[in-house]
Amino acid sequence: MAARPAAPLVLVPGLLCDAAVWQPQTDALADVAAPWVADHTRHDDLRALAAAVLREAPAERFALAGFSMGGYVALEMIAQAPERIARLALVDTSARPESAEARERRLRLIELAVSGKFSRVTEVLLPMMLHASRLADPALLAVVRDMARRTGEDAFVRQERAIMSRADSRPRLAAIGCPTLVLCGRDDQLTPLEGHEEMAAAIPGATLTVLGTCGHMSTLERPEAVSAALRTWLAARG
Repeated sequence: MAARPAAPLVLVPGLLCDAAVWQPQTDALADVAAPWVADHTRHDDLRALAAAVLREAPAERFALAGFSMGGYVALEMIAQAPERIARLALVDTSARPESAEARERRLRLIELAVSGKFSRVTEVLLPMMLHASRLADPALLAVVRDMARRTGEDAFVRQERAIMSRADSRPRLAAIGCPTLVLCGRDDQLTPLEGHEEMAAAIPGATLTVLGTCGHMSTLERPEAVSAALRTWLAARG
């Protein structure tokens, strides 16, 4: 009997992240999925960014997982083309619009970056990105810093502006009709648990998975647990 073809899986990274943020999952799920990591660095408007990912996706219909900023992109993608999304995973993200406090923080980080201090941006964000117990983990810190370095100042500024342009996705959640996983670290400071509970309650039939001793960077902090949750999600009846 011929092997069942792997399901196309579109993965969208977060702010200052690239394919490395999903590497543990692309490795762990290679037997059940054909992962493709989107380029989310070229547009400073979230609607345009979502449209570009839809145009470039490797299949007409696919599973879609977005981490952090990637979750904002994923929610816009399913709003633009719901018929193309077979299943949706929202990982350490939010459906809420930008708060005034978050916008002010982003503007300060943009100013830091364009003033020649881009390397400081990651150091400012690290205590909010990682669980306190992982802030002295040299291997994890190296992955996060290397992703930021590869992203670079110009793409970072475009990403921040795109994030600030996002809509309030909460009114759209009830219309999501595909199998949906909402997952986060219990101690996520950037996109807290309560926002994930809100999304899971609003999306019909959504599954909420909360990982203990985990901050915002769940795909790297708790890679095995995230991969296991995604494997179950990929196998769910759609």
